[in-house]
Amino acid sequence: LPGLLAECGSLQSEEEEEEEEAEPGPSAAAEQRREERLRRFRELHMKRYEACKLNSQEVVEEDKRLKLPPNWEAKKARLEWELQVQEKKKECAARGEDYERVKLLEVSAEDAERWERKRKKKNPDLGFSDYAAAQLRQYQRLTRQIKPDLEQYEKLKEQHGEALYPTSDSLLHGTHVPSKEGVDRMVADLEKQIEKREKYSRRRPYNDDADIDYINERNAKFNQKAERFYGKYTAEIKQNLERGTAV
Repeated sequence: LPGLLAECGSLQSEEEEEEEEAEPGPSAAAEQRREERLRRFRELHMKRYEACKLNSQEVVEEDKRLKLPPNWEAKKARLEWELQVQEKKKECAARGEDYERVKLLEVSAEDAERWERKRKKKNPDLGFSDYAAAQLRQYQRLTRQIKPDLEQYEKLKEQHGEALYPTSDSLLHGTHVPSKEGVDRMVADLEKQIEKREKYSRRRPYNDDADIDYINERNAKFNQKAERFYGKYTAEIKQNLERGTAV
């Protein structure tokens, strides 16, 4: 019994202490507000520290970007794309598939049409600018038409050996005989050039010996058109007038 009374007394004292803690006084409330302010201050301090850290990291990254070449981003994207293409080629080779065919299956009709329009605009014919540019365009056009015959190349290499690669001491002049297919290709290309050249128009030179039958430039153009359309019908009348035998 004395033990139970002592235990009850201890429980009552603990309940009184809990009640005192549940009803804080003015000093306890001030201490809580102070702790809350300190906590918020620590949070603001940590946020400021994180902001300074991120800002310094961004400054370092920006300095690195400024030191890189101006087209580094494009080069990086190009290299990443090439790596992806290589990986896809390896995967297709492992599966026994053709990479070009797989790539075309992934292209939409809109993309194909856009690429085709872009390809047509890539090399527009700007007309004649100078002889050097015309020669370069002709060279590029001819080289695009070249389709190497590897079988014929292997045969020539077996036939001539090291002499196929001429040096200053080589004597291959007159030994090469072109094939019939090569001659036909050359003839077809020359005929295309002649046909295209006939479509060009150039300014006709002025003929000092021609008869002057006009009073100004406009009248000369009119007479040329009239001669073009009605010259064959009035040729005899004009001859009679010149001979003085016209009736």
